[in-house]
Amino acid sequence: MQLRYWQLCLNVLATITITMAALEPPEKNSSILIIGAGTWGTSIAYRLVKRGYTNIKVLDSNTFPSSISAGNDLNKILEEPISPPAADQSDLDYAWNTIEALSSEVWRNDPVHKPHYHPTGFIYAAVGDEAYAKVKAAAEARPDVYSLLEDADAFRRAMPEGVLTGDLTGWRGFIRRQGAGWVEARDILLDVHAEAVKVGAATFVCDPEAGRVAELLYEDNEVVGAKTADGATHRADYTILAAGAGASTLIDFEKQLRPTAWTLAHVPLTAAEAPTYAELPVLFAVDQGFFLSPPASAIAAGEPELKICDEHPGYIHLADGKAKEKSPVPVQRDAIPRSSADNMQKLLQATVPQLADRPLLRPRLCWDSDTPDRLFLIARHPGSSSSQSRLLVAAGGSGNGFMNAPAVGILVADLLEDRLEERMAKALRWRPETAVDRDWFDTQGRFGGADKVVDLGEIPDDDWTEGPIR
Repeated sequence: MQLRYWQLCLNVLATITITMAALEPPEKNSSILIIGAGTWGTSIAYRLVKRGYTNIKVLDSNTFPSSISAGNDLNKILEEPISPPAADQSDLDYAWNTIEALSSEVWRNDPVHKPHYHPTGFIYAAVGDEAYAKVKAAAEARPDVYSLLEDADAFRRAMPEGVLTGDLTGWRGFIRRQGAGWVEARDILLDVHAEAVKVGAATFVCDPEAGRVAELLYEDNEVVGAKTADGATHRADYTILAAGAGASTLIDFEKQLRPTAWTLAHVPLTAAEAPTYAELPVLFAVDQGFFLSPPASAIAAGEPELKICDEHPGYIHLADGKAKEKSPVPVQRDAIPRSSADNMQKLLQATVPQLADRPLLRPRLCWDSDTPDRLFLIARHPGSSSSQSRLLVAAGGSGNGFMNAPAVGILVADLLEDRLEERMAKALRWRPETAVDRDWFDTQGRFGGADKVVDLGEIPDDDWTEGPIR
């Protein structure tokens, strides 16, 4: 069954890159400037190098890997597609199934990515009634994929003995035993970067002055590169904006992006405990939070930690914009609101109380950008005097950006070569019509915490806490 499924995926994916008559593909020595050396910018550079491009420059204001990149993290959740893309699916389902199938193919088979994927399984759960209704509907729609966890003991049996010792009061959920798990985040970033620069085809300029883009360069209303904070100009035949939550500071996205932050911290483990916690299924409650196993590199270094995240609709930071209308912009802090730390400790107490009295290390905000429909925005920017803009945009990870970074690299490369399949191009297009009268406080189907989006500017300074948190 699994083999037939992946054969079907591969057959469908073979049709994804149909050429659309327009520009001639770029020459392999065309100069390509990527703005942003985070998860997506690095993945795009890697894919372009694999396709034979030889003149790629990547700019970022932080040393690699950036301390503020959402991808510079111990680990991330990965879910493979439940269904392959098919013609009778809605545009949204077709796009997501295509994205996830492209990514899964890379995670499973690419020699750089494969060692970092741990398909340990995925527990999908909730406590509140509304949140559980969402979980239940998704799981019961695919009984061939998800199995019911009947009670707290069933949750405990899904993990190694001695891990879930909490009472799990109110927890309800399902388990997916195959086709899901977690990936080693920082380690794959480092390996993908190393591959991109190995043959000299890609150059990364990661520096607070020489790598920080101050503005884009224009000629005849066309983007021709960027100017950095040190005054240098970086001209390019093609510019790719992949700056994550910071992308909206460089061009007007017409409210299509909402920089949104979540919170994370780390729980130390002993060397003796590390083998027990090394290959856990993901435990994800959509209104409580989740924790993930330590990567192999951390265990080998004698520094095993669980990453723990509080689940909530997100934080935003509203600031005055050019039109005197407040709009969200990212603001980084290596601290989290006290309420979020409290929720993390409650999650530990309910699930792994043997770890609940340990300090929460390195708490921080993790930024992404939400589109209104939470689907990626991968398109040529329309604000150009030409019919085919040489500014490409890859933005709007919407909480799913890391596990699907391999697909983003492929789709951006297809877009650059003007062979992105028509239906995907339509789904991922520049679409400001979806953001008219956008409510910045829309929860967008998320649960947990205060069950609302919170403006960081409304949190007093004395309600923030830095690590270690006890």
